[in-house]
Amino acid sequence: MSGKSENIRNITIVGHASKGKTTLTEALLNIAGKTERIGKVADGNTVTDFDAEEKKRKCSINSAVASFDYKGKSVNIIDTPGLFDFAMGAAEGIRAADTAVIVVSARSGLAVGAEKAFKAASSKGVSKIFVTTKMDDERADFYKAFNGIAAKFGTQVCPIVVPIISGGKVAAYYNMIEDKTYSYDGTTRKESDAAPDDEGRFEAIKAVFAEAVAGTDEELMEKYFEGEELTRDERIKGVKLGMADGSIIPVFALSGLYGTACDMLLDFVADVCPAPSSEYAIDADGEPVELTADENGPVAAVCFKTVADPFIGKLSFFKVVSGKLTGSIPAFNANTGKEERMGKIVKMFGSKQSDVSELVAGDIGAVTKLSGFSTGDTLCSPNNIVKLDGVAVPTATYKMAICATKKGEEEKITSGLTRLCEEDPSLSFWNNHETHQQLIAGLGEQQLEIAVSRLKDKFGVEAVLESPKVAYRETITKKVSAQGRHKKQSGGHGQFGDVFIEFEPYDTEKLVFAERVVGGSVPKNFFPAVEKGLNECMEKGVLAGYPMVGVKATLYDGSYHPVDSSEMSFKMAATLAFKEGISNAMPILLEPIVTLKAVVNDEAMGDIIGDINKRRGRVLGMTPNGDGTQEILAEVPDAEMTTFSTAVRQITQGRGSFTTEFARYERTPEHIAQKVIAESAE
Repeated sequence: MSGKSENIRNITIVGHASKGKTTLTEALLNIAGKTERIGKVADGNTVTDFDAEEKKRKCSINSAVASFDYKGKSVNIIDTPGLFDFAMGAAEGIRAADTAVIVVSARSGLAVGAEKAFKAASSKGVSKIFVTTKMDDERADFYKAFNGIAAKFGTQVCPIVVPIISGGKVAAYYNMIEDKTYSYDGTTRKESDAAPDDEGRFEAIKAVFAEAVAGTDEELMEKYFEGEELTRDERIKGVKLGMADGSIIPVFALSGLYGTACDMLLDFVADVCPAPSSEYAIDADGEPVELTADENGPVAAVCFKTVADPFIGKLSFFKVVSGKLTGSIPAFNANTGKEERMGKIVKMFGSKQSDVSELVAGDIGAVTKLSGFSTGDTLCSPNNIVKLDGVAVPTATYKMAICATKKGEEEKITSGLTRLCEEDPSLSFWNNHETHQQLIAGLGEQQLEIAVSRLKDKFGVEAVLESPKVAYRETITKKVSAQGRHKKQSGGHGQFGDVFIEFEPYDTEKLVFAERVVGGSVPKNFFPAVEKGLNECMEKGVLAGYPMVGVKATLYDGSYHPVDSSEMSFKMAATLAFKEGISNAMPILLEPIVTLKAVVNDEAMGDIIGDINKRRGRVLGMTPNGDGTQEILAEVPDAEMTTFSTAVRQITQGRGSFTTEFARYERTPEHIAQKVIAESAE
């Protein structure tokens, strides 16, 4: 590891919505001397909530980077949204960070968003810190919040800064590493002799810290058992070791709103939190290769976030894993195999950019105007091609149709949404050629609403969201025969075609065409015209105009005129036979069925199964995962799945997830079929 890399600290602030993540970020920036005052989300004047939608909605929607120097360290803070609809932001932050600061409210305790952040950070091997915010609230209860965290995540939870509760209020904060108590006037601290009301509880939590630190090293353990006090340096050593192997997860109590005790968290980030370490990548031969955080190593950087703005241009955010990015190197994309010229390199402070000449291994910054890079792509040298892990993109489960308010602006919607999807890979967009709708999918209602709002603000096109149409099918259930006779006489040549066709149900997607004509009643050169006419009819059924499936048509007789018969005549005759035959073959409507795999917490399983049953679904099985969740396998009509995403979130309190995959078509219940047919006739 290079000397520069050792002094880099990459921190992401994650957790449940409205628990104080952006407020904490503001406090840290203010304490570092980078802002004149602590901004407030409600006032719309924070560094990291600078987007117009964020200011309007008073919440974080995007991840944002703020880079600054503090006590000789280069700190990159990534503030992320907590709303589940914007989980992509948290995924971006966790991919780029080396430490995840998980924010928990001391008032309301551990929430689902914090649990999900912990799981995501653990899966990426990122160090973790818990912060209990809102200690300024009179309803705050640090010990209740701490016990809730410990009950969920075990003995590795280790207190670092705890409140001194005196007279029923927070009088000061005790720092376990410093073994000192501090009181605060705003963000200014001084040593205090405040004593806790409950001395026994205070000593007990000090013992938790001492045992956790001593357990990280044999020498420390021996000294601890001999009853000797650990020095400050030994405490730091133990916490560092514990954070590195996951045996210690520090916990801090503070108030982001007033900046109280936030300086001790920032000092901890600088002094104790891990610097960027090595990562594994895949080389050109598909073999794993270890990349160390060495600025003299081969260049490798992962694009963890993309901003595609029509006004400021494209901005690609990178974490440099190895080597260094400079303006003189080519920007080779390992994922696409294409090379382009390196743009301007900048460090970010919210919406503000500052030019830099390079980004060394471990650092985070952005590059302008790299048109060929997307989130998750690897920038490397064309002489040393490697691919790094991308960003864990959340699965889009909420789907709606999007329609232009004004006719003829569909292309504008396509262009704008393509840019928005580039910015947010958890958002997807496509044209459904069957239902002739433009569809957009994301993580929830708010995400899609904001996408529509951004279409208007950024790309000047107004759109509305509607429930998506279902791609029904039609088929037949009875074998019938029908004649199609097309005769038209006018001046000159006339038109004549006559066919007898047998229609029958058949297990196939497309039309199966056969013939058993004898005696030349229909010349062979007209067979393709008959088949073409039938195939065109298959595109629009007789019940509600949906495509036909499961039909075999056999041409078995007919007649022709040596002068008036033509390909067009027989094509028309086939069309007439199709309409008559299919109408008499007891046609039915088919609906698409999807296979649903839902992972839900045990206590919500019964309600989820009940919800699936209400949607005409069939539960096929349940499999325990051993972590307090179960996977439910079911089959559900696609028409009933529009609101399932919202239901899962409500029933599981955000813990559940699911995927769907098309399974097959099944007969639509008669009462629903009649409704669909009636709607198509309007």
